[in-house]
Amino acid sequence: SCQSIMDTRAVCLVFCLLLLAHCTLQQNPSKKKNNAANNAAIEELKKQINDIVAELNLLKEQQALQTVCLRGTKILGKCFLADPVKKTYHTANDDCIAKGGSLSTPVTGDENDQLYDYVRQSIGPEEHIWLGINDLVTDGHWVDQSGSSVRFKNWETEITLQPDGGRGQNCAILSTTANGKWFDENCRAEKASVCEFNIV
Repeated sequence: SCQSIMDTRAVCLVFCLLLLAHCTLQQNPSKKKNNAANNAAIEELKKQINDIVAELNLLKEQQALQTVCLRGTKILGKCFLADPVKKTYHTANDDCIAKGGSLSTPVTGDENDQLYDYVRQSIGPEEHIWLGINDLVTDGHWVDQSGSSVRFKNWETEITLQPDGGRGQNCAILSTTANGKWFDENCRAEKASVCEFNIV
């Protein structure tokens, strides 16, 4: 009869729906597994790409440093590059930072001597350069670019008692005419400079 046919169809429909639901449930875990595997693969690729980009940036940095070293000079794990253009302390400092370095700051007597020789050869025998130290925050307390107290000092003390400028001279120069001795100077004065770049 029509009723039994309809009942059979209904049973078939319910059976088909149950079968479909069962298949869907069976497929979902595998889809989830596939998605998880795909996501893991994508994350791994992202990590590899990031690593490659980091290595590329490091190579670019090393290449830039090599170029600096070729144009300048190597001294004890550093490259020094002279800039004969006379600028104020802050301008010279900003220019060095923009190049990826900092104003030269000798940390030993030997390094100071080599910097002095390099300045004489590259800029001139009667020039002065800015050093990367100042006592702008606390007068008389000289700090380097990182804000750490300056350990090595090479102030001129035989003829004049440097630093002697007080609050009016909060920056420092290395003098070639005084054999690489240091003098305090007004930060707004215009001097040549040497940028230093650490090479490991």
